[in-house]
Amino acid sequence: MSADVAPVICWVPPRGDRGERPWVLLHGSGGHETDLLPLAARVSPSAAKIAPRGSVAMEGGFAHFHRRPDRTIDEDDLLRRVVPLARLLDSALADHGLDRPPILLGFSNGAIMAAALLAHTPELFEAAVLLRPLAPFVDASLPTMDAMPILVLDAAGDTRRSNADGHRQAQVLTRAGAHVTHSTLPTGHAVSDHDVHAIVRWLDANGLA
Repeated sequence: MSADVAPVICWVPPRGDRGERPWVLLHGSGGHETDLLPLAARVSPSAAKIAPRGSVAMEGGFAHFHRRPDRTIDEDDLLRRVVPLARLLDSALADHGLDRPPILLGFSNGAIMAAALLAHTPELFEAAVLLRPLAPFVDASLPTMDAMPILVLDAAGDTRRSNADGHRQAQVLTRAGAHVTHSTLPTGHAVSDHDVHAIVRWLDANGLA
């Protein structure tokens, strides 16, 4: 039985220039706060990283929100959790003296929560990477995102997503004014080297490296 858990944040200090953009990392279902640190270390080795543990305990790990028994998104639960998470991240950034808006990276369950954060507090972030996302809300009017760079990465061999899921999320973000790059990678649901290479290319192309 899943239950709310106390906030836990993994903090990796910057190596060198504290003015470099920090990263916020949101793990997938059944994951832990350290799961995405190897990926972030490869794409931005010297940046600070903030990685919160999901607030829902589940078998084998944690998630950032509840799913219904049929695996659809529990939108009410997601809405209940998105604002406290935004406040937690804002406080963590301030506590560590990081005054640049971070790059938000979410995978799977974390990518859905990341999209929800963008829908409610886009001003908190400078850019975002969504790996294997779903659009979090069926009917949502997003705030203007002022050409925020966002990368959406699907996977051709992903058995947990349909071919249209990432494309639909990319369209929603584009309509909100974000500068969206959407790609389908030759991999499965899990994070792979293809994701690393795609993120590095996107960072370079958008002046975020």
